[in-house]
Amino acid sequence: MTPSAILESALYVDDLDAAETFYAEIMGLERIAKVEGRHVFFRCGSGVLLLFNPEATVQPPSPDARLPVPPHGTSGAGHLCFAGTGDEIERWKAHLKENGIAIEADFRWPSSDARSIYFRDPAGNSLEIAEPRIWGL
Repeated sequence: MTPSAILESALYVDDLDAAETFYAEIMGLERIAKVEGRHVFFRCGSGVLLLFNPEATVQPPSPDARLPVPPHGTSGAGHLCFAGTGDEIERWKAHLKENGIAIEADFRWPSSDARSIYFRDPAGNSLEIAEPRIWGL
């Protein structure tokens, strides 16, 4: 048996307010949920991007918690890749530059000739926008 898709992707951020502003205003994602000091969630295509405060998510749920989600989290920068066509990547590159966000890398993958650009969110997470054919999609 194989899962049909990845439903959620999680990144951990030290400043939820800065991350919320970045993902809503710069990346244009729709916020769908927020718990102050713990998390903010965004819709992205058919999936959901979860942004967590790692200090809050390592705490076990209280005995009376409505949702007994187990503790989780990580420290250090993570990585997330958004899909984009070649034209979209070019527009993203210009949009990011206009907003003072540095592009760390812009190249084509030798195995597929697909393009990727890399940049960082305010928490230092490595973000990528790539043509899906890097994975044969």
